[in-house]
Amino acid sequence: MATATKSTAPASAATVTPAAPAAPITPSRAYLTATVDEATGEVTETSRFRYLPGHPRQIRADLKAGVFNVGGEQVLGKTLSFIPVALRIFRDNILNMGQKVWAELFFVDATGAVCAVLFHGYSVENLQKLNASLFYDDLKLTDVVLTCTPQKKQTEKDGKPATYYIVEFSYTPADPAEVQARQEFAADFDLYREETLTGAAEMRVVQGYRLPVGYHEAQYPARLEAAPAVESASVAA
Repeated sequence: MATATKSTAPASAATVTPAAPAAPITPSRAYLTATVDEATGEVTETSRFRYLPGHPRQIRADLKAGVFNVGGEQVLGKTLSFIPVALRIFRDNILNMGQKVWAELFFVDATGAVCAVLFHGYSVENLQKLNASLFYDDLKLTDVVLTCTPQKKQTEKDGKPATYYIVEFSYTPADPAEVQARQEFAADFDLYREETLTGAAEMRVVQGYRLPVGYHEAQYPARLEAAPAVESASVAA
């Protein structure tokens, strides 16, 4: 004889389908981040990089000690690595140091601050050699992670040995997404440092560097616009 049994299992709960996650929002520029106000749906874009036009954070190459520092104070270390956002190699009399060939490079540090660092002398020659090498690899200095390493040299001054440093440069391929972010930033902002402007610079290499139209001498921006055309040929100090 069959025995009827009564189930004591609880009734199954209604199935709830989780809401699909919101699609990620793509910002209008690669250096921006986008957030959405859930209440209003309003999208806000914020720059990952901080820059006061004409006043980048000053990074100094102390080639007497062979280190890099911030504004002559906070030591950063014996090497400096970054993806250049913009740069120029030029001849000018700046900082009361007479006519020299300089390299001025702009980059973003780990905190998101736009910085600038200057080199001159043999260090610039080394950078120009690397720039020429990159040209034949179909790359620019703004496409790579550039590592700057002071190398100790010795000479004799007044009959006594003297030590100084020359910066040597090496590179590795940069993340294309980070390169894009920096190049779009350079396209949107005038990147320069007020203290190094004289209006009389002889430009040799220009990548991403740009002054506000009409800044100082009216002819200076015109010379800047013409400079990139001779970039690949201007590799000598």
